[in-house]
Amino acid sequence: MTEKEKMLACELYDPSDAELVRLRQTAHTLCRQYNNLDETDDERESILDKLFVKREPGVYLQGPIFFDYGVNTRIGENTYANFNFTVLDCAPVTIGKNVFIGPNVSIYTPLHPLRWQERNMFKKPDGTLANNEYAKPITIGDNCWIAGNVTICAGVTIGGGCVIGAGSVVTRDIPPNVVAVGNPCRVLKPIDNV
Repeated sequence: MTEKEKMLACELYDPSDAELVRLRQTAHTLCRQYNNLDETDDERESILDKLFVKREPGVYLQGPIFFDYGVNTRIGENTYANFNFTVLDCAPVTIGKNVFIGPNVSIYTPLHPLRWQERNMFKKPDGTLANNEYAKPITIGDNCWIAGNVTICAGVTIGGGCVIGAGSVVTRDIPPNVVAVGNPCRVLKPIDNV
């Protein structure tokens, strides 16, 4: 398997692999170009078309935006993300339709091994230093509101219709149609009249 295939299969991989470095550099360049444009500039749409493989109509990203790859993120229609939207999409990130994302939200799919023997830097055959990591996908269902300063950790699924309170750190799955808050994020109450 290539390092990219390992990454997408949620296996340990080397992020210093040339193909992965190239893909990240492309995404970082596109993000920088997007962030340097005025909000009304039509060129922002064409940049997003290059950054994402699948983006439905009505997606609006306020900017600045920061994506590791972009191509591993799918965003549903009528989704809005406020300032400083960060997505480390080493594994697939799926964001449903009609999702509101507050400022300073971070979505992190990568993980590092807990054992230092697997986590520490190592020397590749060519003498360069590298490390291994792995990633787990993140899914956000339709009609969610992710409030400001929320961090969503690797492997999490947030069910449709949820409200995730400001400042929450989501470390485990959240069922549909609930208000969840805190660090770690926990269900506070169901949302009635669904």
